[in-house]
Parts: sequence; structure tokens; C-alpha cells
Amino acid sequence: MNKLEKFALMDSYSNVFQAADYSALQKSGFPMRGRWNSDYFKNENPIVLELGCGKGEYTIGLARLYPDKNFIGIDIKGARMFTGATVALEQKLSNVAFLRTHIEFLDNIFAEDEVSEAWITFPDPQMQKPRKRLVGTMMLGRYQRYLKPEGVLHLKTDSNFLFEYASAMFKANNIVPEVITGDLYKDGGELDIDPTLLTIQTYYEEKWLSHGLKIKYLRFRAPFRGEELVEPEVDIEYDTYHSVGRGVKEFNRKN
Repeated sequence: MNKLEKFALMDSYSNVFQAADYSALQKSGFPMRGRWNSDYFKNENPIVLELGCGKGEYTIGLARLYPDKNFIGIDIKGARMFTGATVALEQKLSNVAFLRTHIEFLDNIFAEDEVSEAWITFPDPQMQKPRKRLVGTMMLGRYQRYLKPEGVLHLKTDSNFLFEYASAMFKANNIVPEVITGDLYKDGGELDIDPTLLTIQTYYEEKWLSHGLKIKYLRFRAPFRGEELVEPEVDIEYDTYHSVGRGVKEFNRKN
């Protein structure tokens, strides 16, 4: 099935929402904003986002583990999202939805205090673009607009660069992670986490693990709403690989 066929089929999916046009979003608003629990999930369970959900494996896995929470997978790549959305419908997972949009648009799609948690799973580290980093100060400021006070954020990454950046950014802003590890699958049994979380792996996670890369994990609380965040003044060595299909390719890159 090609991309156009997937897009056409997803238009009929009851668990898929689309808001990829910012001008239209600004003009008409998003009808589900502030109404996700009442109008779609039909309950008052906490809402958890996966930012950059790809094929939706993690969103689906979390929904199975926690039927008392509502999960929304978010990505701009609709052809990838098709996989997870289809599985959720086939398996009648009523606590799952998918949203095709840019993460920068989310404060127009979720109301203040509407979201309880967010997972950031294997994002592009954006080594040359701090403003685009999903755990950067600009994006954290955006998350505060719709996360509940002290809302929980989770980061899983293969990127040493992103892990070191996040650690330095937290230190610069007096944010103390609840859990932090540079090797999740080595340290997981000793961490304050639900051990069943170790059973869910995304497409990219499986790929990195197969090449011997360590998975880093951080769990932290969003800073108080309105608090000014500062960028860390640190020099971090760039990652020396990038993905090629299911493999990795070494490359030389100077900071």
C-alpha cells in the first residue's frame, strides 16, 4: 500500500486526527482542544502523549500496559502513523488516538492542564539546531502550556549528545531528574521505574540495541509554568553516526 492509499484510508479512521495546516488551525481552532477526555476517550483518565511516535509501537505498548490512561501518538509523518492506528483499531484499543501534526502546534490543540505526561522517544538530536531539540528550552517552554503543573516528561534516546545536552540543561535550570541513566537495560532493574516498561521497544530502539548502542533514559517534571529557562553554556561532542535503513553509518562531524 502506497502513501496516498494510507492517507486515504486514515481519513476514515475514527482514532486519527489531523491538524497539519497552521493557518487553518489558527483560523478555526481545533475542535478537540480541552475536550479530548469528554468527546473522544469518554472518561477522565490522564492523557499521555508520545511526541514523534513514528509507527506508534510505543504508544500501542503503553496503552496495553496502562488501560487506565489515555494515549495519543503524535507525528507529522502520516504514512508511519498508519501502522499504529491500524493496530489500535484492529485490537479495539479504546484508550489510543493518533494525531498528525507538528509538535510546535500542540499548544493550539491541547488546553492548559489537559495533558499529564509526555514521552519523547528517540528524537532527532538536532545537534546544530538547539531550538528544535525536543528537550530544549524552547520546546520545554511550549510543553508547559498544556502539561499539568509538575507534569511528567520521559526521554529515551540512543544519542549521547542529546543525553549530555539534557543533563547540562537540567543543571543550568535547577531541574533535578527523578530518574537518569546512561544504560537503561543495564541499570533498569535498580531504577525507580515500572519494570514492564523495559518490555516495550520502538523500531529505532531495536535497531540501536542490535548495533550495541546504549539506551539512555531520563524522567523529570516540567518546570513551573512561566519560568524562564536558560541554555547551558557547554561544549558537547557530536554523535559520530546516523541511521541508514536498519543500520548505522559512521561519519565525521566537528562541533
